[in-house]
Amino acid sequence: MSDTRRIVISSDHTAIDLRRVVAAHLEKQGYIVADVGPTSTESTDYPVWGEKAARIVQAGAADLGIVICGTGFGISLAANKLKGIRCVVCSEPYTALLSRQHNNANMLAFGARVVGQDLALMIVDSFMSGVFEGGRHARRVGLIADIEARENPAS
Repeated sequence: MSDTRRIVISSDHTAIDLRRVVAAHLEKQGYIVADVGPTSTESTDYPVWGEKAARIVQAGAADLGIVICGTGFGISLAANKLKGIRCVVCSEPYTALLSRQHNNANMLAFGARVVGQDLALMIVDSFMSGVFEGGRHARRVGLIADIEARENPAS
């Protein structure tokens, strides 16, 4: 396990059960998990929950974040609107690993309607095991940050 210890997790109403399974899985591995998602299955808006988790990562109160909605895509869009957030949508473990190694992704998203519980845990484990390699990848992540800074000069 890497030095990353603090994880924030959130979801919309479609993924409450899977979110709880993922949180328990991470806690068993020794991670400190802050679950900031809804507790009711009443319909709710995924952008609210993606932003909530992303703000915690952005502030440095969590090392990494995991967000889950029906497909993973909508909640990742909301998270990625925040400066410094690199949230990747993954439906398989290989991309999750490379997103950490090559892109220094700090948030993971996936869909409760797309992946089952066992695959979700494999994706999470791959994401958590990845360590940023730096080198040529650091330059590329820097180029992404430059685009972000030009797009949002006041933030």
